[in-house]
Amino acid sequence: MLPTIGLSKDILTKNGFINAYSHDDGKEHPYENCIYVLFKPDDIDIFRDFVSGQYTDNDNIVEDYDYDNEYLVAVYKLNEDFKKDFDLVRKGKYSKTSKYFKDLFPEKVKIVVNSYKTEQLSLQNRIFTRSEDLVEYWETKLGLVFTEDMELWEGFDIEKETLNIKKIKEYEKTK
Repeated sequence: MLPTIGLSKDILTKNGFINAYSHDDGKEHPYENCIYVLFKPDDIDIFRDFVSGQYTDNDNIVEDYDYDNEYLVAVYKLNEDFKKDFDLVRKGKYSKTSKYFKDLFPEKVKIVVNSYKTEQLSLQNRIFTRSEDLVEYWETKLGLVFTEDMELWEGFDIEKETLNIKKIKEYEKTK
């Protein structure tokens, strides 16, 4: 859902993007139909400039806050134009989403394999289009034949889609 709010990969990377979530268990009064974008910026001044610009340029930002002055969250309203697509994603019906929604995700990504840079289809593209190679992968791994109505990725899991800052901090300690 992150690509629907219009933040480029460069902007996210520059500001210490960690992940995006549908909920934040640390919020007493959570927002409905929003996305919580978690950052851990290296340079707080650059991040503050970014957020300040968002309040000027992005009508969908509703709040920003921090956890211990280390982790910062920007909250954005989800674009209502994609409501049907968001509902389909929440139901795990990725291949049923609109072309307009799918086109927001990169078709290809650059990766490094054996020290060589190459491009390949993105995982999102493979999931949305039910790519033959991903179907074959799952059929081999699971030992079954996929039918046309079967999706190639697990369904929406609210626990995995909820920001839990305690878990993030614990994970960071183990890195």
